[in-house]
Amino acid sequence: MKEDVFLKRFMAFLISIMLLLFFAGCGSEQTLPETERSLFAMNTYMTFTAYGEHAQAALNESEALIKRLEALLSVTDEESEIYRANHSSGQTVSVSQETAELISFALEMSKKTGGALDPTIYPVLTAWGFTTDSKQVPSPEQIAELLQNVGYSRIRLEGTSLTIPEGMELDLGAVGKGYTADLVTEVLKAHGVASAIISLGGNIQAIGSRPDGSDWRIGVRAPWEEGNLGVLEISDAAVVTSGGYENYFEDADGNLYWHILDPSTGSPANSGLQAVTIIGKEGRLCDALSTALFVMGAEQAEAYWRENGGFDMLLITEENEIILTEGIADRFTLREGREETVRVLGS
Repeated sequence: MKEDVFLKRFMAFLISIMLLLFFAGCGSEQTLPETERSLFAMNTYMTFTAYGEHAQAALNESEALIKRLEALLSVTDEESEIYRANHSSGQTVSVSQETAELISFALEMSKKTGGALDPTIYPVLTAWGFTTDSKQVPSPEQIAELLQNVGYSRIRLEGTSLTIPEGMELDLGAVGKGYTADLVTEVLKAHGVASAIISLGGNIQAIGSRPDGSDWRIGVRAPWEEGNLGVLEISDAAVVTSGGYENYFEDADGNLYWHILDPSTGSPANSGLQAVTIIGKEGRLCDALSTALFVMGAEQAEAYWRENGGFDMLLITEENEIILTEGIADRFTLREGREETVRVLGS
């Protein structure tokens, strides 16, 4: 059941990307050999298209890397380092350097975003059923009880020694795919691949430009609709989107509940945003911020961008206003026939 849902979302996404790549490539001459790969890992479908003489070897190594990271980071695999730490009854455990690096990054981003990103929210997410096929609205009392064991600042990491207090659980899903994309990018570049595009469950990572030197064209989905709102043209960058429409359910009264929870309330984030797309050099940063800024809302997201910089963003509000940062203002094209208002944030 769950894989069927992922497959439908994956196929819709893949078709939009294929169409964009087809039209972008019309009239250009392909000179580099193309290698494609797809797999199911980290609970999502992944696709890879790489160009160059050593692309096959690069993708072989990348696939092995992804499987190794999944074995380390899975929150459900009893053999993983995260599962072992979560079920250690508060005892300190030793983790790999890769796992420690990602935990350190997640905790740093939690602090920088004032807890809008919190990797210890997993038990509350489970209570809502978003990690299973049985979704429901938990009682206020149940949420309040679970929130007592949510709080990133209580996680202790010293080198590769990790301590998770008893009753708490750590889940790196909000940064894991972005981190993986960064490491895969390193592998591809080490093999001399200068042109590639990868999708890890919708987390897009573009290595360089298209083989003909033009930008990659990435479709930005229209929230709660089929089809694209517009197109982003990018090169050598990550593009990560978070939106309530990605995983949600409706109760008997027609109320919608989505999977992006506000760690301060334990309920779906009601921030006035429909979707957040982050564009930057690092996949892990884009991954973390797409979730955190969705929780924050447009005003706080703008304040965070002005204070920290280092990325661009595209926000879609509940009023269907599109807010762009100036770095991508000339790289986003609204699809013909769309009537959304576009506002650009300047420095």
